[in-house]
Amino acid sequence: MSYTMNRVIQNAGFAEVDERTRKALADRGFGILTEIDVKATMKKKLDKDMLAYTILGACNPNMAWEAIGVEPRVGAMLPCNVILRETTEGVEVSAVDPVSSMTAIGNKQLEEIAGEVRDMLSEVVNAI
Repeated sequence: MSYTMNRVIQNAGFAEVDERTRKALADRGFGILTEIDVKATMKKKLDKDMLAYTILGACNPNMAWEAIGVEPRVGAMLPCNVILRETTEGVEVSAVDPVSSMTAIGNKQLEEIAGEVRDMLSEVVNAI
């Protein structure tokens, strides 16, 4: 079982894919709670160079509300991360598969909610 849903966008720059990703997330009810510029962080902390790499911590408030309602500690596994990374083939977008992570908890109601979120994130990846 893969733990991410992936798509490589060719013939588009990193900034354009970033913008398209944010729009696709917003169109499906997700907001960005956190953002990490991994490239800048690695340069600053380790003086290492790498291709562009950003982690977006996305959250759909309605789905988070449902998940917390059935499993109060699930917040330790939120938000849903979406990464954008520059590759030689193009810009890869990867979204976490929440079913993969939520299965470990062993709560059937939570797994159903995670399935809905997975479908939403799959739509996001396909819409970019």
